Amino acid sequence: MRRIAYSIALREALEEEMARDPAVFLMGEDIAEYGGCFGVSRGLVERFGPERVRNTPISENGYVGLGVGAAMMGMRPVVEIMFMDFITLAMDQLVNHAAKFHYVYAGRVKVPLVLRTAAGAGRGYGATHSQSLEAWLLSVPGLKVVAPAFPQDAKGLLKSAIRDDGPVVFIEHKGLYGHLDHVSDDEELTPIGAARVIRRGSDVTLVSYSRMVHEALKAAEALEARGISAEVIDLRTLHPLDIDTVLESVRRTGRVVLAEEGVSRWGVCAEIACQITERCFQALRAPVWRVGLPDIPIPCGFEQEQAVLPGAAEIVRAAASLLHAGHQDERRVGRRSGAGDEPSLVAV
Repeated sequence: MRRIAYSIALREALEEEMARDPAVFLMGEDIAEYGGCFGVSRGLVERFGPERVRNTPISENGYVGLGVGAAMMGMRPVVEIMFMDFITLAMDQLVNHAAKFHYVYAGRVKVPLVLRTAAGAGRGYGATHSQSLEAWLLSVPGLKVVAPAFPQDAKGLLKSAIRDDGPVVFIEHKGLYGHLDHVSDDEELTPIGAARVIRRGSDVTLVSYSRMVHEALKAAEALEARGISAEVIDLRTLHPLDIDTVLESVRRTGRVVLAEEGVSRWGVCAEIACQITERCFQALRAPVWRVGLPDIPIPCGFEQEQAVLPGAAEIVRAAASLLHAGHQDERRVGRRSGAGDEPSLVAV
């Protein structure tokens, strides 16, 4: 085991898969000599050359379309969109082409495309460079969506995504690139579609993914100091969703807080909450609670950004409310965003 950064784990996955399979190549803005906006592809053009590490124009729809075509012809492109906000420019290629061609051509065509992109706020980049738009993608049949929280899973899931025969959107949080953790020296492929229980508990289940997993772990520690035992689940993959791991935990604890950085209305957690109430309503001792971004664009100023971003404090407040009978019927708790009366915590 080595302790390396999230970004280095991603680079190792790319390098190892490119060395293993000559069909794997990279495309994106400034990914060659510059090494990518966040340095993930640094040094790869020197090893593999400009034919396999290709800089592209600033035209997301164009080069994602090139990636779809290359994948259909037997290549395994890894396409980088610098900020997830710009995935909007390539939605036609991603949603109407990459996700559907396997079905349109009755299984005779495969589209082994990986689309890497950086999501999330915390760096003061403002409303158009800080969004988490993964909820947009979850209702698209044919797309897989993954969002790892730790370096080991970042490496293992990226390798699995590259080897997958269908399109995979691989979401990396900007705030995690420097996160250090242990990564195995041996090759370990993290399976797509498998959640992981990373902390055991008995009183409440905390479910999250990407950066918010780390906030859930901080919340679990704070809750333990109050005598509350919290179980923490890292979803790792959003589609396909490992709902069975979540349900098994909720049936034991009877309470659940779902946390995401995206806007909580119509979000990832809304779908999970619905599945929980459909499939194990009788096990619930309290309402399902969601923690997420209020219904406003992300501000640029550091203090304003921190004021609206969900974190450990909101998770603690939600979990503590579920454990106290006097608060179980509250519909709104937590820190206000300052935009009308929109809460950052909402009960389902």
